[in-house]
Amino acid sequence: MNNSDNTLRSGLGFALGAYLMWGFFPIYWKLLEHVPAMQILAHRMVWSLGFVALILGVRNRWAWVRELTPRALLTYLAASLFLAFNWGMYIWAVNAGYIVETALGYFINPLFNVVIGAIWLGERPRRVQWMAIGLAALGVVYLAVIYGQVPLIALSLASSFAIYGLIKKKAHQGAIEGVALESALLFLPALAFLVFWEWKGQGHLLTGSLSTQLLLIGGGAATMMPLLFFAAAVRRLSLTVIGVMQYIGPTIQFLIGVFIFHEPLTLTRLVGFLFIWAGLLVFTAEGLFQTRRTRRRRILPPGTP
Repeated sequence: MNNSDNTLRSGLGFALGAYLMWGFFPIYWKLLEHVPAMQILAHRMVWSLGFVALILGVRNRWAWVRELTPRALLTYLAASLFLAFNWGMYIWAVNAGYIVETALGYFINPLFNVVIGAIWLGERPRRVQWMAIGLAALGVVYLAVIYGQVPLIALSLASSFAIYGLIKKKAHQGAIEGVALESALLFLPALAFLVFWEWKGQGHLLTGSLSTQLLLIGGGAATMMPLLFFAAAVRRLSLTVIGVMQYIGPTIQFLIGVFIFHEPLTLTRLVGFLFIWAGLLVFTAEGLFQTRRTRRRRILPPGTP
């Protein structure tokens, strides 16, 4: 087996590991549903920094800190705020019984990326991509009009993560360093809230059960491990493969919400989801076709049919 095969196999393994961990996230946060979502979010910020700082310390990768500029700090502060909103919304929604809708949010996130790219980056989506976006938008409108409920959680998760990605696109730090900086910028406010809650007797770290304490502290590793796996996968796989595999996570979340936590999925609601999934299918198929055609043009000489 040559090096390219080893790289592909390891890349697939890292990507699968990342998406499996993200897929089973709802079960982890459900174990903490007795803890307020804001406290879980604060713990996630604090212990995430601890975990990633440990990794940077072992690798002795701190030189980038001296090169930070005020502009970089502002960029990552904006990114960290959108990420914090995304994390907080996700945790609250999972523990409030909206796992299916959180999965929907991450299903439609790639389509939001296309729209944001067209508006802010001047990118020109292809005709079929606009068709995919139209199908997904039709599903959202259907849910709002027929089902009588706008999927605000899904739209909030998709839009906040898409904007987070847009901001990160303009940043220049590495994957681990960027996450460390985002966590560091949120560390002191998060720690202050945790100290306040513990002082008021409303915290769960000092007075909670051992399992609660371990789950809160472990939230840092649970957050960072899939990010590190994903960073390793991106270096080894094409974006096309990553794009197709990214639906593993929300698919698992959707199945967990329906079959493990028995969230309602009426036929009317399912029709709206089907429009959105049809848009995703068109979007993914068109991306695979374009990638295959580009590769064929690189390999074959001009004029080959």
